[in-house]
Amino acid sequence: MARLVERNVPVRVQLEIRTESDKTGERESFNLIGEIRGGSKAEEVVMVGAHLDSWPYATGAIDNAVGCAVATEAMRILRRANLPMDRTVRLALWGGEEQGLLGSRAYVKQHFADRVGMQVTPEHERLSVYFNLDGGSGKIQGIYLQHNEMARPVFAGWFTGLKDLTSGAVSIRDFPEAGRRSDHMAFDEVGLPGFPFLQDPLDFETRFHTNMDTYERVQPADAQQMAVVVASFLYQAATRAERLPRKPLPAPRRPGPGQ
Repeated sequence: MARLVERNVPVRVQLEIRTESDKTGERESFNLIGEIRGGSKAEEVVMVGAHLDSWPYATGAIDNAVGCAVATEAMRILRRANLPMDRTVRLALWGGEEQGLLGSRAYVKQHFADRVGMQVTPEHERLSVYFNLDGGSGKIQGIYLQHNEMARPVFAGWFTGLKDLTSGAVSIRDFPEAGRRSDHMAFDEVGLPGFPFLQDPLDFETRFHTNMDTYERVQPADAQQMAVVVASFLYQAATRAERLPRKPLPAPRRPGPGQ
């Protein structure tokens, strides 16, 4: 077809497409979890995560392979630096995000709290913060507070040390303004501090969930900047005297259909 088009020969194509749908709903997914064990406060945890699953139209490079790569590289930086950290730093690569935050919500329910009854586990008290990466390949230019104003001075101070890398905006709003969801919500909806990074949008909104979400959309220099910023935030959270401030515990939710 390409050769015909090059020679200005009209091309007509007839396609037969056959698809199958999963009528049972029984499909396995999984989360990948890894951690760097802390020191004096090893039972307290700082987390970073990104979703591992993608859409089938392309390779999912910016949604969200780059997020997984950056989170993993941030962990490698911390491991390679070998700096002492009081708290345990945990990496999570989530499955089933595109189907409704299934992996992160299952993990939160198992370890921290049931968002329906809002019954918390002992681990709920020991989680300091969760940082989320799901904004594509653009540089980190700040962070969304998810309406947790108490965290503003903390993040503003951390960004001061990164002023050569990022503008360090601290936005009170949710991620993002367009209303998309991501895995930080699984933490936020049970009263845990969950924060997504604010990134340069580049062409994310026009490429994700399409057949153009391919490797060449990733900006290597921007991804390197992201990894350094994330590693810095993880280190700061893991060595801070106190855990990150929290919003009040939400009220229990009414069960939805099938819950």
